[in-house]
Formats: sequence, C-alpha cells, structure tokens
Amino acid sequence: MSLFRAFSQRLYLRIWLAVVGGVAVLTLLVGWAWRIAAEQNSQAMAPPPREIVLRNATGEPLLAGQAMRLPGPPEEGITMRIEAADGNVYHLQMSPRRERGGPGGPHRSPEAAFWLRPPFGFLWMLGLVSLAVVVGVFPIIRRLLQRLEMLQRSVQRFGEGDLSVRVPEGGQDEVADLARQFNASAARIEALMTAHKSLLANASHELRSPLTRIRMGLELMGAGNAPSPAFREEIERNITELDQLIDEILLASRLDAREADMGTLEAIDLVGLAAEECARVGAELDIAPDAVTLEARGVAKLLRRAVRNLLENARRYSQGAIELQLSREGQGPDARAVLRVCDHGPGVPPAQRERIFEPFYRLPGASEREGGVGLGLALVRSIAQRHGGSAHCTHRTDGQPGACFVLALPLTLSK
Repeated sequence: MSLFRAFSQRLYLRIWLAVVGGVAVLTLLVGWAWRIAAEQNSQAMAPPPREIVLRNATGEPLLAGQAMRLPGPPEEGITMRIEAADGNVYHLQMSPRRERGGPGGPHRSPEAAFWLRPPFGFLWMLGLVSLAVVVGVFPIIRRLLQRLEMLQRSVQRFGEGDLSVRVPEGGQDEVADLARQFNASAARIEALMTAHKSLLANASHELRSPLTRIRMGLELMGAGNAPSPAFREEIERNITELDQLIDEILLASRLDAREADMGTLEAIDLVGLAAEECARVGAELDIAPDAVTLEARGVAKLLRRAVRNLLENARRYSQGAIELQLSREGQGPDARAVLRVCDHGPGVPPAQRERIFEPFYRLPGASEREGGVGLGLALVRSIAQRHGGSAHCTHRTDGQPGACFVLALPLTLSK
C-alpha cells in the first residue's frame, strides 16, 4: 500500500516506471528475436552430426561412423566429414542438387524472402518491436505531462490579467500539489486585488462626505455670513473625521503590505495598556487571577490602536456599561493573552459576525449612526494577524443582550 502511494504521489517515479517498463519489454523482445535468429543461423551453418552407414550391393556395411556437414556455400554442393569407428576420417562430397520441374519430379521447399532471412528479419522485428514500445509508452507519458501543459497555459493567462483562472486539482502527485498551490495563490491575489479595489471605491465615497460639508461651509463663509461657534465646531468635526479616515486608510494599506515596517517590536505590558485605555473611555477592567502579569511582543502603537478600536466600537453601540476582561489561556509556547470587550448593545447576528471585520462593512442601518466608517474592526483583525493572533466576535456568555469581541495574542515566554 505504501509503495503504491509513493508511486501515486511522485510523478518522476511514474515516468521512470513507464520508461523502465518499456525498455524491459523491448529488451526481452529483442533477446527473443536474437535467439531465434541465432538458432536459425546455427542450424544453417552447423547442423548436428548424424550416424551414417555405407553398404555394398549385398547389404554388408563398408563404412560406419558419425557424419557432420561442413560449412560452405550451397552452390558448391555438400561436403560431409565422416569419422569412422576405426578412427579414420573420410570426406563425402555431393554436387549441388538441380531442380527438375514437372509432375512427380523432385520438390524443394521454397526459401524465405531475403528480407525475412537473417539479419534482415531481425532488423524488421526489432523495428516493429521498437514501434510497439513507443506507441505503448507515449500515451502514458503524454497523459502525465498534459497537466503540466494545462498549468503552463493557466499561468500564462493569469499573467495576462485573468485572475479568475484556476487549474484542475485531480491527483495526489507533485503536479496536483503544484496546482493546489497555484489555485491558493491565485485566489489570494484575486482577493487582495478585490479588497484593494473595494478599499479605493469605499474610501473615495467616504472622503466625499466630509469634503462636501467643508466645501459648503467655505462657500457660506465666502458669501459674507459670519460663522457661528456651532458652525466652526462642525467644520472642525468634519476635518477631524477626514483626518481620522485618511489615517485609518493608510494604516490598513500598510498592514496589508507585509513588507512594510510598522515599528519596533518590544515587550508590552498588556495589563497596563488595557488599564490606560479603559480609563480613557470609562470601561470596567476585569483581570483574571492568572493574568496579573501578561506580556506580548509587538508594536505598542498598533496594539494600543486595536484595544482602543474595540473599546470605542463598544462605546458607540452599547446601551450600558462596557467591560474588558483580561485572561490567560494555554501553557508554554501556546500561552495566549485573551482580551474580551463586551457591551450591552443590540448584538451582532451570527451570520454577520465575520463580515463586520471586512473593510467598510457595517451592519444594516449602522451607517447613519454617529461616527465610524467601517474600518475599526478590520484594523483590529489585521493588527492581531500581524502579531500572530486572532480576532473574532461572539455573544455574551451571561445571557444578557450584547456582543463580545475577542482579541487573542501570543504571550512572551518568561526566561
């Protein structure tokens, strides 16, 4: 079973097996043909000795012994070497036999055509066998290599801009594995391109609203109307919203670019960071007994941004107090710090709990609410993934209405 599995998963082994099998069959057939040709030659050139007895008219034996035909051209007749019982050697010569036609005349079996006699017969047989082996091996190798040609054409189409092209993934060998890797890479690139297009379209839409309000305000000011304090506050609020939106778009783009330098990695006290952010928005902090000291290695400004976005999102939609629960999960290299931000808002339907992490996606009816453009949670997940962690949404475990957003980060191993 393991041998069959090895051959099914290794393309080069199957090609090798096909070639070796073809060569083996060719060798056996050539050897068989060679043996037949050699036997025919040996029979024609050196027939086995026979017992011969020469008698007189009365039937008395005059000579008895072993007779062997000596090699020679047929047109010179037949020469027999006779070794008598007394040790003497005699030679018997017979002239070539002449054909006589007509009924009842002597009959000689017709000789084979020259192109069937050795060595021509062997060459013809060798050619036919070689052709049979080529015809038998070629379909096997051709079938194996057709998938490589299909993969080559798909890569060419993908390079020409057709990002939807995919390759069939049948089989378990190297070509199938390469096809799966190509499809995964193509899907990832297509998703990134779609996300970038969506980011550009949504960013242009979101930027248009504050810019329009600012332009209208400037037009009113240009008309000679004295700006009121409320009017100036509205202009400042729109500028702040525009600045925040641009900052979030730039941060999202940098997080998508894996090669971008996001800052210096350092050991971060998650308990202190969580306490500072909770004090800023008035959230409750609940620290588990085993989470008094939690350190994660990362970029401080990014982790602070992730925690702040979760708290601000909970504050925006909560109808009551919000709380941040800090705990530890796992041991050793798998130890993780878990930050759980829970609110008392309307909650998130199960079908929407993954989509809310998409850039610019907001729950139905949430776009008209105060603040937020749909990038906060997307940034939280990107920051978590950048630090080897994860972020997801779930329901409250105490049965009360609301949602909980969970941020998990790997902990720094203590020396």
